[in-house]
Amino acid sequence: MQSEGKVTTNQIDASELSFDDFKLIVINDYKIAVESRQASILGRREVLTGKAKFGIFGDGKEVPQIAMAKAFKKGDWRSGYYRDQTFAFATGISTIKEFFAQLYANPSVEADPSSAGRQMNCHFATRSLNEDGSWKDLTEIKNCSSDIAPTGGQMARLVGLAYASKLFRKNPELDYLKNFSVKGNEVAFGTIGNASTSEGVFFEAINAAGVLQVPMAISVWDDGYGISVPAKFQTTKEDISEILKGFQREEGTNGYEIFKVKGWDYPALCETYERAINVCREEHVPILIHVTEVTQPQGHSTSGSHERYKEKDRLAWEKEHDCIIQMRKWMIESAIATDEQLNEIESEAKRTVKAVQKEAWDEFLTSIKQEQGQVIKMIHAFADGNAALIKIANQLASTPDALRREVLSSARKAIRLSVGTPSADRDVLVKWYLEQAEINEEKYSSKLFTDGKESPFLVDQVDAQYNEDSKMLDGRELLNACFDANFARDQRLVAFGEDLGHIGDVNQGFAGLQAKYGDLRITDTGIREATIIGQGIGLALRGLRPIAEIQYLDYLLYALNILSDDLASLSYRTKAGQKAPVIVRTRGHRLEGVWHSGSPMGMILGSLRGMHICVPRNMTQAAGMYNTLFRADEPALVIECLNGYRLKEKLPDNVGEFTVPLGKAEIIKEGTDITIVTYGSTLRIVEEAAEELEHLGISIEIIDPQTLLPFDTDQLCKKSLQKTNKLLVIDEDVPGGGTAFILQQILEVQQGYYLLDAQPKTLTAKAHRPPYGSDGDYFSKPSVDDVIEAVYAMMNESKPDQFPELFK
Repeated sequence: MQSEGKVTTNQIDASELSFDDFKLIVINDYKIAVESRQASILGRREVLTGKAKFGIFGDGKEVPQIAMAKAFKKGDWRSGYYRDQTFAFATGISTIKEFFAQLYANPSVEADPSSAGRQMNCHFATRSLNEDGSWKDLTEIKNCSSDIAPTGGQMARLVGLAYASKLFRKNPELDYLKNFSVKGNEVAFGTIGNASTSEGVFFEAINAAGVLQVPMAISVWDDGYGISVPAKFQTTKEDISEILKGFQREEGTNGYEIFKVKGWDYPALCETYERAINVCREEHVPILIHVTEVTQPQGHSTSGSHERYKEKDRLAWEKEHDCIIQMRKWMIESAIATDEQLNEIESEAKRTVKAVQKEAWDEFLTSIKQEQGQVIKMIHAFADGNAALIKIANQLASTPDALRREVLSSARKAIRLSVGTPSADRDVLVKWYLEQAEINEEKYSSKLFTDGKESPFLVDQVDAQYNEDSKMLDGRELLNACFDANFARDQRLVAFGEDLGHIGDVNQGFAGLQAKYGDLRITDTGIREATIIGQGIGLALRGLRPIAEIQYLDYLLYALNILSDDLASLSYRTKAGQKAPVIVRTRGHRLEGVWHSGSPMGMILGSLRGMHICVPRNMTQAAGMYNTLFRADEPALVIECLNGYRLKEKLPDNVGEFTVPLGKAEIIKEGTDITIVTYGSTLRIVEEAAEELEHLGISIEIIDPQTLLPFDTDQLCKKSLQKTNKLLVIDEDVPGGGTAFILQQILEVQQGYYLLDAQPKTLTAKAHRPPYGSDGDYFSKPSVDDVIEAVYAMMNESKPDQFPELFK
């Protein structure tokens, strides 16, 4: 087991140590390394014997990670990948027992603080939040941002974690945030495998950090392979630090300090990490440490064997250059320990890790065994000689290490098979199952959002206020006033994106605000959507309130993996242990041309569960949503109407204070014949169509959901259908895109199906992207004519005498 009183050189000047003190430090490092190796070996065995589903481990990287851990201080942050278990053990970010609890998918936060069993093993995270969603003191924690499995995905957020240190150091207005930084002295540590440096997000992040000049320390573990694919197919020159030499700092330029060290050389690793991190921390510049000649003794993962693709000479070399074997050899040669002493450490490591593994497994099974016994007893109580029920109970009883799914499946099957024979004892099982369903909902499906004391649903609703002198402004000017008021109110707010700073964004929503608030708070970025989002995630994890702008909705595609894999899943995969209240601002819907008129709402709704999706119809509604989100702590995407910036709107007197609640739909126009649900830019088209429909004797009710996630929590759509009994959903997405989601919400969730007396219909854009020009827009997206004729056709179906066919 990991020693509670680990000795490290984090705060020690090695030159002041006695040889005996130095020996103790090295011996303790070796102990951590061999315990970690045993955890890897035993973890693999647990997968292959069926106790765990999948295993991926950090064997072969123990020694360089111990060296890295020595330089990692309280307040620092890690954004790494799934090979860093030794670093986690050495820093105290995780214990070996927690490691095994995660391997078994124990759904307890106490057992697996990183993810409550929601992530596969070696996906680490520290818990930044208290139970109510409030922040802990992050300067007193060795912080680890929640790992994700997608290769290279950790690099985007790493940029933001490092950038936060720059803002804390450079902006004295942030000095009051004592729980988040000590004057920006923190380093953001990143780790990545050599093969993953082939990913575009790696190069994007390397470039972004070089431009920003932030304290980012990236370690590349180079074992020469990416699963079975060798470096010659991965990297030009087969050497990532070689091809990154152009990033090396020179006099008068920005850039990196680049270091290279062998992964089995303990003293060189310790020296390199101490020197490199000192440069990073003191000079506030990014560094890259290329750790070469790393081995992978057990291969890539439990899903295969590296003997299939590595030559015998390579396997022999790896065995000889195993970092633990090399460290052991060096320790004996340097008189730090004898062979007998090291043998004892290794034997004790095996005993300790085995004991910890058994303890973690027993704790995982304890609650399940209790449920198993309860179900067996309850089924027998009402089986009454029923052979099928007795068989279910006996099969469950004969399963020694049953999982929860087997217990619950047995209960459900027994309930189904006994449906025709009610009894008081059967009722006991049914009641138990329904209670367990709620418990398991919390275990496995809770905390998609933080749901803490700063939830957007707890933000007070404040109506917009106007007076006789309220000005009529362009929508862009109203947004600008909203941002201005909020930046004056909250020093934590920062905004960044392409063309956002100097010119105030392409539609002038931030015009003049960089000059007013400075280029640390309102900043231009390069064309790099993935790391714009990552920049936001890292800042938000460290207590700041970022607005990450993606210039056009179509460009969201370039950042979708970071949004979906990282930001949207963060609260869920940590069970509300971490939060990143990033506001992603973009603009879209109606314009002209293939590349600037996208409205891919189906894609967004399918991939961004865990973010609020706001679709304001005008800039007043957008401002109210921003005012709500800035006072809350959950991530959101706000899609402004691209063709609405120059439309006139009345400026609220409380432009920075009024709020639009999330999930609250609004009836824009009352009517009696048909309910039309639409949002964004198409809403104005529907309003225009309503005038001609009135002349045709058709009264439509228009509902704007305002947000799609969450959707119409007061069920206004259902209430409208109680009156109209007809439903038409309109948007600019492809057929079956956003409209399919809206139909599911109204017909299934709100049970609107039972209120219809006609087939529900949708009116969408065509399946292709819109061609360029006004004619292209007219023939590919819903027009006023399309809306009128779609509504008329529905009325024709129900009242053909009153509304004869138009085209007959």
